[in-house]
Amino acid sequence: MQIGNHVLRNNLFVAPMAGVTDRPFRQLCKRLGAGVAVSEMVASNSLLWGSEKTRRRANHEGEVDPISVQIAGADPQMMGDAARFNVDHGAQIIDINMGCPAKKVCNTHAGSALLRDEVLVGRILEAVVQAVPVPVTLKFRTGWDKESRNALTITRIAEQSGIRLLSLHGRTRACGYSGHAEYDTIREVKRATHLPVVANGDICSPQDARHVLQYTGADGVMIGRAAQGRPWIFREIAHFLDTGEELPPPLVTEIHQVLVEHLHALYDFYGRDTGVRIARKHISWYTKGLANSASFRHMMNRLESCEQQLAAVDAFFLQVGQQALRLQYASEDSTSKDGASGEGASEDALAHAPARALAA
Repeated sequence: MQIGNHVLRNNLFVAPMAGVTDRPFRQLCKRLGAGVAVSEMVASNSLLWGSEKTRRRANHEGEVDPISVQIAGADPQMMGDAARFNVDHGAQIIDINMGCPAKKVCNTHAGSALLRDEVLVGRILEAVVQAVPVPVTLKFRTGWDKESRNALTITRIAEQSGIRLLSLHGRTRACGYSGHAEYDTIREVKRATHLPVVANGDICSPQDARHVLQYTGADGVMIGRAAQGRPWIFREIAHFLDTGEELPPPLVTEIHQVLVEHLHALYDFYGRDTGVRIARKHISWYTKGLANSASFRHMMNRLESCEQQLAAVDAFFLQVGQQALRLQYASEDSTSKDGASGEGASEDALAHAPARALAA
């Protein structure tokens, strides 16, 4: 699979998730099998570019190619400026957010709200494509609601505007993350376009990935919430697609090491105080579904230092390793079934957004 001049290692994409797909998480997913990891959204408002949050999101030091950055906004000129800003800071692919259903985003006429204004969609896509010398991709939904599905029209506009790849979440904005992804629409889009199409929604296992690829004819799949706390899902999917065989569950010792390395990366990236707070949700995701993890997660939220977090993680995985050599989940709830992919959220609201909104 190829985007512009970038030949991908495979057709597995990490969905952009606000508050999740930071540089440490993207690097980890790529190391564990993902072909592309799209960044969390960068706002098109230039007034925010000087903020610590935006500077951090524009930091791609040491990141494996290709570097894909998602931008969001509703003004064509500002979106073009945002694309240039991010290319100047290392972005090799620009992804445009027309899929986020969050009210704070849609109320600014950005995200999936743009699907109601097809003329504006065209102006934004053209402005961004003309602004930068790198490939531009589009992430969108099947429509605003079930009565106004217009994915095929948006696809035609994208083709005419010079978009190089489409990522389609098989739900309308009104659906949010409820119900089931509508793979029929993704299949229709793939049949109607020469562009590569990446299918997104309800893909939580290697079997899901194979089914979606076969049913829709899509060129790739995008994984969102199912990768939270389980970044090795990409190597599981890649192996299954290549061989038809399932990998055994990972060794407890390996995932213990993966999590510890992830925590150190978060501390280094955010600083110790912020890193501890960011790390809590990741620790919760890694351990959800494992035996006796509920009390551990509750206790983890009270720990205030890196040293305390690391010591608690070591003790927990030592206990898990004494019970079994490989990870064994106590329930099917260890991975989410809604497959929601984060398409960005308001930067100002991000720190206080509920967990579900962060997986837009």
